[in-house]
Amino acid sequence: MADNLLLQIEKEYGQSIWMDNLSRNIIQSGELKELIASRGVVGITSNPAIFEKAIAGNVIYDTDIEAGIRAGKSVQEIYESLVFEDIRNACDILRGVYIETGGLDGYVSIEVPPSLARDTEATIREAVRYYQEIGRDNLMIKIPGTPEGLPAVERVISEGINVNITLLFSVQSYVETAWAYIRGLEARAAEGKDISNIASVASFFISRIDSNVDAQLDKMIAAADDAEKKAQLKQLKGKYAIANAKIAYQKYKEIIQSERWQALAAKGAKVQRLLWASTSTKNPEYSDVLYVDELIGPDTVNTMPPATIEACADHCNLASRIETGVGEAYLLVETLTQLGINLDEVMAELLEDGIVKFIQPFDSLIKSLEGKVKQLQPV
Repeated sequence: MADNLLLQIEKEYGQSIWMDNLSRNIIQSGELKELIASRGVVGITSNPAIFEKAIAGNVIYDTDIEAGIRAGKSVQEIYESLVFEDIRNACDILRGVYIETGGLDGYVSIEVPPSLARDTEATIREAVRYYQEIGRDNLMIKIPGTPEGLPAVERVISEGINVNITLLFSVQSYVETAWAYIRGLEARAAEGKDISNIASVASFFISRIDSNVDAQLDKMIAAADDAEKKAQLKQLKGKYAIANAKIAYQKYKEIIQSERWQALAAKGAKVQRLLWASTSTKNPEYSDVLYVDELIGPDTVNTMPPATIEACADHCNLASRIETGVGEAYLLVETLTQLGINLDEVMAELLEDGIVKFIQPFDSLIKSLEGKVKQLQPV
């Protein structure tokens, strides 16, 4: 383990490594099993963009598409059959991790259709259906952390379904997510049902925040009329996303110390861990493991794309940093606000943009499947 940086993060610092990638290729080739063994990957997340890359133009799915055509399935039904099969197989591969960790890890996440992000009842309906049809207890259903999504989270948790709340940007959205999880557990416990086997993560997005704030700082730098001011502004770049995450972690600590949480913990409830998502570095000027190194800490998850996993395995600089520089994090928020950057607007923009970035590849995937169905349709 001394030479395996990713395993050290898990064993010495209490952070789980999940991978933000899934395809039939890595399942059938044995690559996923190898990543679990050699890289310490203990969970998988997926989203419509990932499945678009996996399925579009990939002949590995053709046999199942043809079977769907023969069965008279619609394009939507064929899509679900392909994706559900991949999710089931990934769940089966990770089941050993799930059992070994007592249900802490070993999960595979699948997102409800992103077009439902503003529809509470439809989100509940699809979340329950996905969970029942896929039929694996180490499945997590991804629900966007929109105002309409959080009541769905509460309801689905009360139904005993594991939930990954996604597209969280602001600290307040995380806090609301945490309480939705707690209310769901409370409702289930009030019915005398077991709450010890339910898990949830709050997926807090990182790099997209810096992309937005840095763009605003770049405009200020270009407009600044003296070198000292430009230098001061440059020092603020690439800092806010990490500061935001560290503040969210402080809120997490406050919540798990509350009486309401402690009452649930006494009944065996699992904490809802913060999951750092969007941790690939978008700016080439920054370290390619910036959002790994700076957010290592206990009771968290970092879900990384394959390139970031390999970069971290090669040169991560390990230390528990999630609670370092917290005072500076709050000060940075004040500084950016004083500069005129409306952080509430930033978060609202990122949420809307995130929904669009999931809807577009989903629509694109369905269109590409329509084309594939026509191509493979028997004459």
